[in-house]
Amino acid sequence: MKIETTQEKLAKALNIVSRVAMGSRNTLPILNNVLIKVNKKKVSLTTTNLDMAVVDYLPVSKSEDGEITVPARLLAEFISNLPKGEVIKISSKDTKVKIEAGKYSSVMNGSLSDDFPELPDINEKEAVKFKISADEFKNGLNQVIIASSNDLTRPALTGVFFNSNDGKLFVAATDGYRLAEKKLVDKINDEVAVIIPTPSLQEVLRCIGEETEEIEVLLDESQARFRLGETEITSKLIDGSFPNYRQLIPKENSSVVVLNKEELMRVTKLAALFAKEVGGSIVCEAKADKKVFSVASIANEYGENDSEIEAEIEKDDKVTLNSRFLIDALNSLSENTVRFGFSGALSPVVIRNNKKQDYTHIIMPLKG
Repeated sequence: MKIETTQEKLAKALNIVSRVAMGSRNTLPILNNVLIKVNKKKVSLTTTNLDMAVVDYLPVSKSEDGEITVPARLLAEFISNLPKGEVIKISSKDTKVKIEAGKYSSVMNGSLSDDFPELPDINEKEAVKFKISADEFKNGLNQVIIASSNDLTRPALTGVFFNSNDGKLFVAATDGYRLAEKKLVDKINDEVAVIIPTPSLQEVLRCIGEETEEIEVLLDESQARFRLGETEITSKLIDGSFPNYRQLIPKENSSVVVLNKEELMRVTKLAALFAKEVGGSIVCEAKADKKVFSVASIANEYGENDSEIEAEIEKDDKVTLNSRFLIDALNSLSENTVRFGFSGALSPVVIRNNKKQDYTHIIMPLKG
């Protein structure tokens, strides 16, 4: 196997694929390696942790067919420390990998590719396929991924639910205490109901660069694949049933408050400073007669805080929430004017942008 390419191109490709190989979940030594494969002038770098695989297709000026695996961390750090602009030559003989770049030279101990896991393929003719702009994908996933759970005893909640409804594609996540839903695609012809692990989606988000314009998504019964230019990320799906979350979203609210997001964020953060001793509990109250929305901490050894901001209010209502959850929800909104929907002290609050209604975030109340 031989390849010849530039330091910049190789360093970029290794930076993308090496994160998976350097993860703490790898139990087999071969999974710490990157597979370098040359087949008919097509060069690929591949890493996997068995749950997810990342492939980057490397542009080269010269190549000879062959394949070898090399410790991913060592190779990535070695290449990143070489001068930019250098032409890098990599060749292998048996398990020895020689790397040359100008006056720099090194030989690494690699491993034959025989033990490297074979990557599953997706039948593209049968898979659900759609394309979406990188910005829309990144913004939409960031809005919902914050609500996913890390509780491994409830695996269905540790991912994001891609689901179709009325010809539209939605993504949703919940940890049992909050729920976020975003409309991702306006029109999709296929039925979709798959749960993609959050770590896999986080890896996709990390791979979106400034030059990434579009993402192609392929879904079948057991896996998902994301194509971002020269990079492909394939992930297993989570085998489980996602909750029927739409029935958890109140269809109507007993009171809706319209207010400034920045002001609400400020008073929430102030109350949160005093709420650390009580698990972040804050009391949100709509006062229709005064046309103010108050956010207060519960009195404890730190003291107490109560702040008010002007708001459009239909009628009085009151609820106790986790301050961190409210801050996360506000950070996810794209408009500076938000709608805060009450349905009583024991029902979830619904938080949305004031105008664009394609994103919904609900937070379960705490016992006051």
